[in-house]
Amino acid sequence: MTILITGANGTVSSAVLRSLPVKDDVRVLVRDPAKAPAGYEVAVGDLDDPATLGEAFDGVDTLWLLTAMGPQAPHASMNAVWAARRAGVRHVVRLSAIGAAHDAPTRNGRLHALSDVELQASGLDWTIIRPAFFMQNLLGAVNGGTLYGSTGQGRIGLIDTRDIGEFAAKVLTDPRPHTGKVYTLTGPASISLGEAAGHLGDVYGRPISYQPLSPDQVHAAMLDAGLPEWIAAVSVEYAVAYAGGWGDYTTPDFTSVVGHAPRSFLDFAHAHADRLAAPTSS
Repeated sequence: MTILITGANGTVSSAVLRSLPVKDDVRVLVRDPAKAPAGYEVAVGDLDDPATLGEAFDGVDTLWLLTAMGPQAPHASMNAVWAARRAGVRHVVRLSAIGAAHDAPTRNGRLHALSDVELQASGLDWTIIRPAFFMQNLLGAVNGGTLYGSTGQGRIGLIDTRDIGEFAAKVLTDPRPHTGKVYTLTGPASISLGEAAGHLGDVYGRPISYQPLSPDQVHAAMLDAGLPEWIAAVSVEYAVAYAGGWGDYTTPDFTSVVGHAPRSFLDFAHAHADRLAAPTSS
């Protein structure tokens, strides 16, 4: 069985690759072969250009479909689904977004809803994974004794991307039991970033306070980080939704499939203590 991994250099797909039990029969799709993860069969292609996908998808049984966030995401997803149909791919495991729906409070969620529906109507076997806010989004968010965050006082079922990788690998290696399933993945508890700051204080052995950022501050910070305007604006949409309690829930989906609980924020904080603090300038 050949598994094709898209978005192979990204945070989530890298976690998927680390969780797959073998490298044999795993193919990675990249635009630049020089940047391909080592040890895998490499296919060169671009989801934005359907003409590049025929050979890359040839002989693939199961597709891990991840598209970059942006207004072009449905175009990329459409091209991948079409290439999968033409190549005879049997099963597509798609990374969607938490709360993806036609009435989602973010453009990203509404775009994912379009792509989810298209896959469901494609005639292919499918599984859709909708993860909550990534714990890894907080890397670099601690400056001195303060955790800066965009979600106000809202509580969120934060999830570690390592758990997304483990879950996806479980489905990819045995997709049949998951055909036609939509899974929403969260961590074991819904917590506020104020509570997360308390856990960080336990990890660092010193008090860590939480400083919420206003929507305008979130937007400016995203632009200062070099992100496109669309990403910055959608990040504000998510911030407002989470601050209003939109993400305040957990699900049993991870445990029901993998067989153990997902990582807690404290587990994540211990593992990433050196990366949660923002780099200091010399």
